[in-house]
Amino acid sequence: MTTISTTPTPLRSAAAPGVAAGPFTSMGHRLVLASLHRIHLGQLTLIDHHAGTSHTTQPTTPAPLSLPTPHATITVHDPRFYSAAAFGGDLGIADSFIDALWTCDDLPTLFEIMALNLAAAHHLHSPLARLAVPFSRAAYWLQRNSRAGSRRNIAAHYDLGNDFFSLFLDPSMTYSSAYFPSPTASLHEAQIEKIDRACRALDLKPSDHLLEIGTGWGSLAIHAATHYGCRVTTTTISAQQHRAASDRIRAAGLHSRITLLNQDYRDLSGSFDKLVSIEMIEAVGRQHIPTFFAVCSRLLKPTGAALIQAIVIADQAFDAAARRRDFLKKYIFPGSCLLGVNAMLAATASHTDLQLRRLDDFGQHYAATLRAWRAAFLSRLDDARALGYDDRFLRMWDYYLAYSQGVFRSARTSVVQLLFAKPLCRSSHVSPPPASPPA
Repeated sequence: MTTISTTPTPLRSAAAPGVAAGPFTSMGHRLVLASLHRIHLGQLTLIDHHAGTSHTTQPTTPAPLSLPTPHATITVHDPRFYSAAAFGGDLGIADSFIDALWTCDDLPTLFEIMALNLAAAHHLHSPLARLAVPFSRAAYWLQRNSRAGSRRNIAAHYDLGNDFFSLFLDPSMTYSSAYFPSPTASLHEAQIEKIDRACRALDLKPSDHLLEIGTGWGSLAIHAATHYGCRVTTTTISAQQHRAASDRIRAAGLHSRITLLNQDYRDLSGSFDKLVSIEMIEAVGRQHIPTFFAVCSRLLKPTGAALIQAIVIADQAFDAAARRRDFLKKYIFPGSCLLGVNAMLAATASHTDLQLRRLDDFGQHYAATLRAWRAAFLSRLDDARALGYDDRFLRMWDYYLAYSQGVFRSARTSVVQLLFAKPLCRSSHVSPPPASPPA
């Protein structure tokens, strides 16, 4: 496996506005060490070769007897890390990693520990870091998901290139949480199982016309048309995904059963028996959630059903998280917003006649999915470089994949499939029992 260069590069945006990194290094150092002392679950070691020091936290809350205490080691390569972390908050920590000011022997475990010790993470939000909050919220507002804004935001991520995503996705090109039917299942098998679980939950039949909001690279539409014989209308606003999905649908000989659109969900029309949307709702934006569900309800027949797969956070954290522009919103998914389950249920209750029939939570399957994606990504760094991506970009994506894996492992973030039904839906389908969680 090749590695990503860790040669420090000039710090770009780690410090809060108007704050130079150098003069605040010692103050930042003290704040970082004070934050480390607030870690009660797990153990962190901080090594600073420049200063010749090492600090290791001592957990005060033991891990469950069946689990080892998570441990990660941070190595500081440039003292500017401290001012970046102390005065830039979460984004400062991310920026300083992207700029190679620090590395970690186990990034996912680091983020798992930080997610389990929120008091330590919040302690890093110094008064100077909080001064930047209004600017951050303004930048997030500028990324709001109007029709034009949604296309820009989707293009910023999904139009990085189909060749890039093929470096780490399974052969189905499915970019959402898999569902592992057994601990020994491959990622590809788990992705097909996730897709099929959605189809089974909807009780798809050959007579159904299925609407999919968020095509991806076409894996669900192709699976549903092939194995369930239904007609599928599917839409994406990503130019790259639309082109690839069109090619795959044509290669599968399904162009007569699958209608592929390049259309915003708000502009869809028609009447459908079933509806599915897999991890597209995160890109809708908080203020548009009622509109999204109202559109889903409007497009369904009175006997219809909808399956929504969504990445969720705790309802208690939703309001604060929805206002923040964090690393993911700045660098990876502009305009995005993770939802709480209650926020989605409130939107359906107030704007639709949809009724919740079932909720499946399988967050640890996402942690296993991300582990597989990151391993594949790190094994193909040279291929990514050949596509024109530099080491700074690769560090950013490594941070994203590791961060996501860590927070799913901590259970601070999860993924759910929500099955909604219209009032006249009388499906006799019985949902299958959940599989065992992945090893």
